Amino acid sequence: MQWSVEVPYCANTELRRVMIPKAYLAGPDVFMPNAVQHAARKVEICQRYGLKGLPPLNEDVEPKPQAGTESWRQIYGKDIALMESCDLIIANLTPFGGTSADAGTLIEVGWFLGREKPVFGYSNSAVNFQERMVAYRQLTGDIPKDIAIEGFHLPDNLMIVGAVEDTGCPIVLPKDSMVRGYDALDVFEACVAQAAELMLRSAGR
Repeated sequence: MQWSVEVPYCANTELRRVMIPKAYLAGPDVFMPNAVQHAARKVEICQRYGLKGLPPLNEDVEPKPQAGTESWRQIYGKDIALMESCDLIIANLTPFGGTSADAGTLIEVGWFLGREKPVFGYSNSAVNFQERMVAYRQLTGDIPKDIAIEGFHLPDNLMIVGAVEDTGCPIVLPKDSMVRGYDALDVFEACVAQAAELMLRSAGR
């Protein structure tokens, strides 16, 4: 595989030219009040492991509800173009707005899977999907009792887990089984380390 950019990279105090894998940093992080600062921290972590992290912030697109579809279509188009430029995806699969990962993030995971590009994922939740679904049903009553709940004790729906594991790595979870907030980055860093090792090894470095 040929990476798409060439940038300086420092290793063992020597500067050398290498091809750096570009990682699309997917997730609901873009909705955080400090999204720009949070993304910068993620990019810095990626850089330390030899990856170029690219978060879809779309800072140059100003949401204008009165403009109809113009703003959101701009964001959609820019995100697709950014994904096209990337070699892999690192997805924040922490449950968002329900029992599963952010819906937009899952579309992006499927996009990379369909193009046979590596998919890596992590979650700041240590609670498995089955437990979250049972709790949701008990709390809301939205899921009828005669509807089966997926029972594999996986981090999320089996299709999401399968999409990540097809790359050769499991979804990275908190090692201490403690739930983190959206702004926690230790599990993300473990995922970046995993992705960097696989990507750089496959590139022969």
